[in-house]
Amino acid sequence: MRLAWVVMAMSMAAQAAPPATAADGRIRVQLMSRHAVTLSSEIPAKISAMPVVEGGGFRRGQPLVEFDCSSYRAQLRKAQASLEAASQLLKVNNQLAKYNSVGTLELTQAQGKAKEAAADASYAQTLVSKCSIAAPFDGRVAKRSAAVHQYVNPGNPILDIVDSDSLELRMLVPSKWLATLKLGSRFTVAVDELGASFPARIERLGAQIDPVSQTILAIGVIDGKAANLLPGMSGWASFK
Repeated sequence: MRLAWVVMAMSMAAQAAPPATAADGRIRVQLMSRHAVTLSSEIPAKISAMPVVEGGGFRRGQPLVEFDCSSYRAQLRKAQASLEAASQLLKVNNQLAKYNSVGTLELTQAQGKAKEAAADASYAQTLVSKCSIAAPFDGRVAKRSAAVHQYVNPGNPILDIVDSDSLELRMLVPSKWLATLKLGSRFTVAVDELGASFPARIERLGAQIDPVSQTILAIGVIDGKAANLLPGMSGWASFK
């Protein structure tokens, strides 16, 4: 009885999922963003601001996440003060060394303290530089996994962002099509969600053929601009 239920469920799932290739030769296509990343923190801190809402757009370099880094900035000021003091001590010892008024050991220790203080200041500056996450490209916020005032640890997902203007059409085509399918080959893609068709062309072909399905990945792009297209949409590609 259990086996029969599993077989029935698998059969229903297979019927629900659209085939990769239609009887008339059309190919199932998925629209995907060329740039889609999950942003996370590199430091443990509390989120102080996330100015872009879900679905909102942003420009490259715009701050997307800002953290409360008052403690890190205090550590930076302390490290900079220690560096200044160590640099002054080294400067004095170098002057005294000209008159043989300081020993080699004291001079070496001053040099070591100056290098150590410089390293501490550099490390503190690096931490402060991670107190804000800037957008790596123009795009939109697809998902917010954290909220303002929430404390996050390094690696915790905060924002999923996508470049909705740079979309790819990914499909698996029969490997025997390689005899005629070339870079630049044109086709038409009918997008299910919009009920509209768009001209497209092949931009790249996969590096290897799947030996089981005898298919190869083909990646196409829409010709021209289509503002209503979004990552995750799907449809059918028709080749002449």
